[in-house]
Amino acid sequence: MCTRGILRSTVPPATNKPVVLRASGGNSMLGELSNECVAVAMEDALRLNVCAVAAQVYIGSEYEHQSINNIIKLVDAGNRYGIPTLAVTGVGKEMARDARYFSLASRIAAEMGAQFVKTYFVEEGFEKVTASCPVPIVIAGGKKLPEHEALEMCFRAIDQGASGVDMGRNIFQSSAPLAMLKAVKKVVHEKMSAREAYQFWQEEKQGETQ
Repeated sequence: MCTRGILRSTVPPATNKPVVLRASGGNSMLGELSNECVAVAMEDALRLNVCAVAAQVYIGSEYEHQSINNIIKLVDAGNRYGIPTLAVTGVGKEMARDARYFSLASRIAAEMGAQFVKTYFVEEGFEKVTASCPVPIVIAGGKKLPEHEALEMCFRAIDQGASGVDMGRNIFQSSAPLAMLKAVKKVVHEKMSAREAYQFWQEEKQGETQ
């Protein structure tokens, strides 16, 4: 996932990998995180040849209604062109981070028309989050974890109903990023256990660092 500025300036046009375009924004870490607007026209998303657009939804925040409306606008615009919308359950500075909150946020996003939802894995009750959401859920990678912990989180999320993962730091800050990417793929698509995936990562790491 990236913004259109990064996509245009950094990603080669010949790239044939699917890209999800971050389509909400308009704020910074210095202000209220939930005060976002739709920041990309769907026609520009089409010109960039993205496979989906994404916006954050902040349930329980000061700007809850605005963030839900952003999702609705993107869903309506995307449906005209066959572009799906990913709703990302944003968490503000003072907002809850438990299964009850993520279940509510994910369900609302799905009912507003989002075709899939990105949310956070929680240690207790994550299966309730996936069970309450009628569209596929992918989990956020979150903060950098040791490789075995990140793979364990992936395995538990998939085992409890998630359809995939969207990792950043836990891939590109790994000591062997390509090996980590392959290991995560093994967990998600081949149902490899976390222990097996970590062993696979260690073996791949040796070849990557030689």
